[in-house]
Amino acid sequence: MRVITVTTVTVSNMALSCSSLCSHLSLIRLCGLRTNRITNVLYSPRVSYQPRLPLCRYYSSSKVRRGIGRYVSSRLQRANSKYEGFLKRRFPRFFQLYHTFVEGFKLLFQDARDVKRIKTRMFSEKLQFQDLPYRDMEKLRQFRRNVVKAFPLVVISIPPFANYLVFVLMYFFPRQLLIPHFWTPRQQVEFQALYHSLRARHHWPVLKGLENTSRHVTDGQLQRRLTDLCAKVQNGENPKVSEILAVRALFSGPPLGIKRMSVDHMRHISPLLFLTPRLPGFLIGRRLNSHALELLQLDRALSRLGPNQLSDSELRQACYIRGLHSNSLGINQCREWLSQWLQVSSSLKDSEVSLLLHSIVFLSVNYPNSPSRH
Repeated sequence: MRVITVTTVTVSNMALSCSSLCSHLSLIRLCGLRTNRITNVLYSPRVSYQPRLPLCRYYSSSKVRRGIGRYVSSRLQRANSKYEGFLKRRFPRFFQLYHTFVEGFKLLFQDARDVKRIKTRMFSEKLQFQDLPYRDMEKLRQFRRNVVKAFPLVVISIPPFANYLVFVLMYFFPRQLLIPHFWTPRQQVEFQALYHSLRARHHWPVLKGLENTSRHVTDGQLQRRLTDLCAKVQNGENPKVSEILAVRALFSGPPLGIKRMSVDHMRHISPLLFLTPRLPGFLIGRRLNSHALELLQLDRALSRLGPNQLSDSELRQACYIRGLHSNSLGINQCREWLSQWLQVSSSLKDSEVSLLLHSIVFLSVNYPNSPSRH
């Protein structure tokens, strides 16, 4: 019994010793692994060179160039703002011209980018002009007119030292030589009023020409309708859309079709679209036809968009190019007039565009109520 007890105690002591030894060995192993890991990390080539990389990236040539560019740009902007402030204080009139030219070039470059985008889209998607949205169509139309107007000035400035003469001409003849981007707000209002007065001089000759033409109409009913329409406008009244559309048959063929009108009558119609009448008759007819079709396509695109989607400036511009002096009217009046115009144009075919041109006179002469005799 005593032997068994001693043996049991001995075995227990051996077990405790083995357990203690295993625990000690495990602790040593863990410490060794931790020590080796730290040592490997400390003496790893990848880690030892790692602090150098951010410094290299920080002092890379591309970042240095960008930093220099930002510094130079900020200094130039600061100098430009000081220069503009000096001009505004000492030479306010010259500053207004300078500011107008700077903003005008910005608008012109923006228009060029927009036109490039539109042309690229037309080429990639195989779109025609009449397939474009209204604003894109209007952008192309206006940009083309601006380029045509600015082209002679560019040609004049080609010879050496001719640019000084160009600046003088631009200063004294801004309406004739500059596009609207380079007009001051006051000039825009003034020049639009002047252009409209030149256009309005041809309202009554157009009505007289229609009266004379009505005598040669063989259809008695159409003759009476046209005579009543002209008399109503001459008496200072605004005709209804139905009264204008009632004579549409006379404007698709002889005697008032776009290619059947007399040359004298076409010479009075051309200024309504700001076209020169000082051209041979066949050229006037071709230009009237192309511009009338373009205007009809614009109206169709505007009907798809909805006139309520136009801003106030877009609405006034849309009314102005269709014959109304919109700067002298309120926004609601412009919207009402444009709605009447679209009712007429949406009912016309391509062969009836002559009536669309004459509607410039029918709808705008007495609107809103007062007759405009020139």
